[in-house]
Amino acid sequence: MSGQDEDFLLTRKEVEDRFGISKRYLEVADVKGCGPKRIVIGRLVRYRVKDIREWIDAHAQEAGSPSHHGRA
Repeated sequence: MSGQDEDFLLTRKEVEDRFGISKRYLEVADVKGCGPKRIVIGRLVRYRVKDIREWIDAHAQEAGSPSHHGRA
């Protein structure tokens, strides 16, 4: 993916379709302050592809490591 694609803005529905993270999870995580970085333009909420990827990478765990069972 090119650098330009990494800056592309996605809606919550597009994040759900592309990354499998539900719109509802994104909404709740946003309220709790534990979701991926977001961009707010007026009333619109958007996510950069690179911010979603970084957030996913930050939550990656090695096999056999203790998991966090808390929910957003």
